Amino acid sequence: MFAPRVLGVDPGLTRCGFAVVEPRGARRPRLVTLGVIRTDKSSPLATRLAELAVELEDLLDRHEPTAVAVERVFFRANARTAMSVAQASGLALAAAARRGIAVAEYTPNAVKLAVAGHGTADKAQVQRMVRQRFGLRDTPRPADAADAAALALCHIATIPRRAA
Repeated sequence: MFAPRVLGVDPGLTRCGFAVVEPRGARRPRLVTLGVIRTDKSSPLATRLAELAVELEDLLDRHEPTAVAVERVFFRANARTAMSVAQASGLALAAAARRGIAVAEYTPNAVKLAVAGHGTADKAQVQRMVRQRFGLRDTPRPADAADAAALALCHIATIPRRAA
């Protein structure tokens, strides 16, 4: 039997968090894998983007998600960081679209609301809820991996609303 899977992506060029989660109805969702794709800051931008693209494509090929949830780029004061996050996000969105995989973007506040119950939750609260929702002994590290898992949980929480 085919199990739906959500790939959560916390985009970043230096550290790109990922998590693959299987929703299981009323039961606790299953965390299939999570981690961080890293690129070397000293490498040229084009090389780093190519490495990240290859790793994201490999995740999609290996885990065959039915949906990809990506954090929507949120621009604050640091334009340089926003640009690298947007580039990483674009790679994930394009790779999923080429495969015909459903894509959803979520703001940080939407993720916090879905996972912790309020949109003003801090990072530690979100990480604790991720640990609790998956029944993990320890909080997933690094934070980018936990954030990716939170994105997948946010998407799973919105599935009933999306289907309606």
